[in-house]
Amino acid sequence: MNLLDIVLAIPLVGFIVLLLVPRAAEGAIRAAALGFSLVAFVASLGLAFQYETIRPGEQFVTDIVWVASPNIHYHVSLDGLSLWLVVLTTFLTPICILISWSSIQVRIKEFFAFMLLLEFGLAGVFVAQDLFLFYVFWEVSLVPMYFLIGIWGHERRIYAALKFFLYTFAASVLMLTAIIYVYNHAGAGTFNYSDILAGLASGRLHFNSWEQMWLFLAFFVAFAVKVPIFPLHTWLPDAHVEAPTAGSVMLASVMLKMGTYGLARFCLPMFPDAARTCAPWIVVLAIIGIIYGALVAMVQPNMKKLVAYSSVSHLGFVVLGIFSFTQIGMDGAVYQMLNHGISTGALFMLVGFLYERRHSLAIADYGGVAKAAPWLSTVFMITMLASIGLPTLNNFVGEFLVLQGSAQANFRWTIFASIGVILSACYMLWLYQRVFYGETPDEVRHHVFDLRPREWAAIVPLIAMMVWMGMYS
Repeated sequence: MNLLDIVLAIPLVGFIVLLLVPRAAEGAIRAAALGFSLVAFVASLGLAFQYETIRPGEQFVTDIVWVASPNIHYHVSLDGLSLWLVVLTTFLTPICILISWSSIQVRIKEFFAFMLLLEFGLAGVFVAQDLFLFYVFWEVSLVPMYFLIGIWGHERRIYAALKFFLYTFAASVLMLTAIIYVYNHAGAGTFNYSDILAGLASGRLHFNSWEQMWLFLAFFVAFAVKVPIFPLHTWLPDAHVEAPTAGSVMLASVMLKMGTYGLARFCLPMFPDAARTCAPWIVVLAIIGIIYGALVAMVQPNMKKLVAYSSVSHLGFVVLGIFSFTQIGMDGAVYQMLNHGISTGALFMLVGFLYERRHSLAIADYGGVAKAAPWLSTVFMITMLASIGLPTLNNFVGEFLVLQGSAQANFRWTIFASIGVILSACYMLWLYQRVFYGETPDEVRHHVFDLRPREWAAIVPLIAMMVWMGMYS
C-alpha cells in the first residue's frame, strides 16, 4: 500500500468509524470527522512533496486485479493533472466540516459520515486509471451529495436533490455504455486506461470516424452535464440554492471539476479527431455559457443563485481553455479549475455565514453589513475581487492564460469571452454594494455579527491561497 492508497483509505475508514460511533456522542462525531479529514489532507501534502515533477507519467501506482472476468483492476495513480485536484479535495473537506460544526443540528452522525464518503468518492475519480473503477468512483460521489442536499437542504431540497441525481446519473449511463463498448471493441479486453491509450497509439486498437464521434459524444455529455456546460446547466442553481453551505462548497469547488477533468483526461486523448471536429461548437457553447451565466447572475435577487450562475460563467473559461488545443490554454484551464475551487468555494462559504446570521438569501434583506461586520465585509471583498480576476489574486492568472490560449487558436473567441470578464465585475461589485453598503436595517444591525474564531479558521486558508496562487504563479 503506497501513500496514495492511504490517502484514499483514510476517509473511507473514517466513514465506517463514524457509522459505529453512538449517535448521542455528537462531540466525538464532529471531532472524529475533522480528525480523519485533517489526516487525509496532511497525507495528500506528502503526495505533493514526494511527486517528481521532472518525471512524466504515472506516479504512486497501484495496479492489482479486482475482478478477473471481466478484466477490472484496482488501478490508481497520480500525474500532474490529478495531483492538485486530490489536494484540493482533501484541503476543502476539513474546512467544510469546520463550517458545519454548529450549523448542522439534525442527523449529525449521518451528515459528517457522508462528508467523508464524498471525499473518498471525489478523490477516487481523480486517481482511477481503470475506466470501470473510474465509473464506480463517479457514481459513489453522487450518493452522499444527493443525501446532503435532500436531507440538510432548504425548503425545496427534495426537488433539487432529485434533479441533481437524475441529470448526472442519466448522463453517466451514456458514459458507461461507451466504456463497455471500448472494452469489447477489437478485442481490447481491458478497462485499463493506459493500455487503451497504448493500443490506440500503436494502431492495435482503432475507432473509425463514426465510432469515435459517438464514443466522444457519450463521454462528452456525461462530463458536460457535470461541468455544467450550457444548456445542460439547469440543475446547478437549484442544487446550490437548496444545499447546505458545506454541500455547496464541495459541489462548486470539487464536484464540478469532475466534468472538466474528464474532458481533459479522457475525451481529448481517446478521441482526438472527434474532439477537434466538435471543438468549434463546444467553444461556442462555452462562450454562450460565459456570457449567459454572467447576465443571469446580474439579475438574481438571491445571493446563492447569483454565485451559482457565476460558477456557470467561470467554468466556461475552463472548457474554452481545454478546447483551444493550445498548451497555454490547457495550462490555464487546469489552473482555473483550482482557482475556481478556492474563490467560488469561499464565496459560497461567506454567503453561508450571512445566511446563518440573517436566515435569508435575498439580497434585498441586507444592506449596510459593513457597519455591523467590518471583518466579514473585508474578507468578502477580497474574495469578490479574486472572483472577478483582479491582478495579484488567483483567478486573474487562470483567465489570462485561457484567453491567451484562445487568442492563439481564434482571436474572435477571446473577444467574446472577454465580455464575461467585464460582466463578472459588474454583478459582483453590484452584489457587494447592495449587501454591504447603504443604510443598515435594524434586523441587520441586531442580528449580523462579525466573524467568529471558527469562521476565521475556515476562511483564512482560502484567502491565503487566493493571494499565494495569484502572486507565486
